[in-house]
Amino acid sequence: MDFKKITRNPLFYVLMIGVLLIVGFSLISSLQGAKTITTQQGLELLDGGTVTKVVSTEGDQRVDMVLSEPFEGATDVQFYFLSARADEVVSAITAADPKDGFNDTVPRATWFDGFISLFLPIILLGVLFWFLMSSAQGGGSKVMQFGKSRAKLVTKEMPQVSFGDVAGAEEAIEELQEIKDFLKDPAKFQAVGARIPKGVLLYGPPGTGKTLLARAVAGEAGVPFYSISGSDFVEMFVGVGASRVRDLFNQAKENAPAIIFIDEIDAVGRHRGAGLGGGHDEREQTLNQMLVEMDGFDPKANVIVIAATNRPDILDPALLRPGRFDRQIGVDAPDLKGRQRILEVHGRGKPLADGVDLEVVARKTPGFTGADLANVLNEAALLTARSNAQLIDNRALDEAIDRVIAGPQRRTRVMKDKEKLITAYHEGGHALAAAAMNYTDPVTKVTILPRGKALGYTMVLPLDDKYSVTRNELQDQLAYAMGGRVAEEIVFHDPTTGASNDIEKATNIARKMVTEYGMTTEVGPVKLGSASGEMFLGRDMGHGREFSEKVAERVDVEVRALIEQAHNEAYEVLNANREILDKLALELLEKETLDHLELADLFSDIKKLPPRPQWLSSDERPVSAQPPVDVPRRREDAGLAAAVEAEHEATEKAPRRRPSGQARPATA
Repeated sequence: MDFKKITRNPLFYVLMIGVLLIVGFSLISSLQGAKTITTQQGLELLDGGTVTKVVSTEGDQRVDMVLSEPFEGATDVQFYFLSARADEVVSAITAADPKDGFNDTVPRATWFDGFISLFLPIILLGVLFWFLMSSAQGGGSKVMQFGKSRAKLVTKEMPQVSFGDVAGAEEAIEELQEIKDFLKDPAKFQAVGARIPKGVLLYGPPGTGKTLLARAVAGEAGVPFYSISGSDFVEMFVGVGASRVRDLFNQAKENAPAIIFIDEIDAVGRHRGAGLGGGHDEREQTLNQMLVEMDGFDPKANVIVIAATNRPDILDPALLRPGRFDRQIGVDAPDLKGRQRILEVHGRGKPLADGVDLEVVARKTPGFTGADLANVLNEAALLTARSNAQLIDNRALDEAIDRVIAGPQRRTRVMKDKEKLITAYHEGGHALAAAAMNYTDPVTKVTILPRGKALGYTMVLPLDDKYSVTRNELQDQLAYAMGGRVAEEIVFHDPTTGASNDIEKATNIARKMVTEYGMTTEVGPVKLGSASGEMFLGRDMGHGREFSEKVAERVDVEVRALIEQAHNEAYEVLNANREILDKLALELLEKETLDHLELADLFSDIKKLPPRPQWLSSDERPVSAQPPVDVPRRREDAGLAAAVEAEHEATEKAPRRRPSGQARPATA
């Protein structure tokens, strides 16, 4: 509620003065000091001869009396009477004949006086409530318009964003460019029988630029663009969301061709039956109306719906089918070239020093989204302004990357010498374990300066972007995670709580290796548990676990075995390189931060971990030691064609189904 807007209206002060006057008159009348008695008691006092003065109030059915003797501790009393007893009161006053005088004409209130005294406060309070509600809704006519859409129409006066302002999402831009071309020249597509997609769903991690892409479509399309959030449909009143959906689509159809953008559509598009509200749930009614509008009976409705979400897995299947969201575009974190282009876009207008290379910055930020990269450049600019410098240099950029990854440096935290020594060995254990493994990424930075919640951290960055991870790499990550704890055990024989986060990460990796990746021989390639890790009360509450207690126990044993193996490997490499570990800890105590060049000098004589035995998925199926054969890609190759034909003939001659109970043939 916008109270500033309310208080700027003169009507607000008029209503407040009226309310204060009513309250004031009520207080004054209650503080006059006269004791109020009943009508019967007043008549008895008049008959008793103790009344010396009687005054009747003009326009009110009230009698004020002054007594010669106190009545219940008061000499000034008053009573009210009904119109039906007016004659009786007049007769009693006349018979009493008070010596100080009286008014023998008792006034009778009219119906208008009673109406005003009874309903005027209610009317004023009602007007005040209406005024407050209408002001909160943005206008007096909107107080009852709960069902109207709250979508914002993007006009030409608003700041425009084009596809040139979006980098790192070329595939998504290409798909959305096609929609823009269709809106501008539909005949080109209709000539070949193509129809416009009814819906486009942008999904991906937070910060990858989904809303920015929608803004670029609004800037490029040249048609009415309605923007609304999924949470704007849902209200506490049942049916409001569905009404707003109808109103939004009616507005878009009246101004067709048009584009509707729904941000965070998962607020109303979650899987139906996932809650406990049933069919009358407000969110489900809103979703049902949206499904009807997106797949209605009007095939000529030239309206395109663009939606964005971080969780496409929880959306209702009816919302994702062709005919509603025909096109689903994934917007993932950018690769190396994409990160460099994003840095160039966000670096416009920022004074960069001569030695700054945005490609180097892009290599230092693998896995960063567009929002993260924009934050890096903004933090670097803030640090430059804080230090009264004129140009953004590499030092400011490195500090900005560290702030985005681990938080700001905590310069005020004072650590004891022993804790500092433990932290140096802990981070040195991480770095040394990572450098001694065979499949880990290079160690680029080690520091014992506190940042965020961490007392120090070790930065391990890949040289290139990775899209899959091998089993050996995951095992090396486990050993690297356990390196800090093992260093504390070797040097101090008394581990600390500093390894709690390392143990948590190692346990998560090991559990995924067992339950999701199928990288253990005991459990095998079986998916255990749900993919999303989120439970819906209505859908998943009634389903039991998909595996037995025996399998769960085996999973725990395998997870424990992987962590124990990683612990032993880290113990082996740190013991073998104890001298390097001591040198690394002393260097950290002296310099507090070591970069990749200083680490390369320390790790020049490192003893690597011996190669692990080759992992076999089953003893009955040994993995061939022969290198993979390059298969020709052209089907016209004579050798490949002959091999395919021979394989086809062998398959046709082989029995279709193995009889029950027959042993599986041994692998040749």
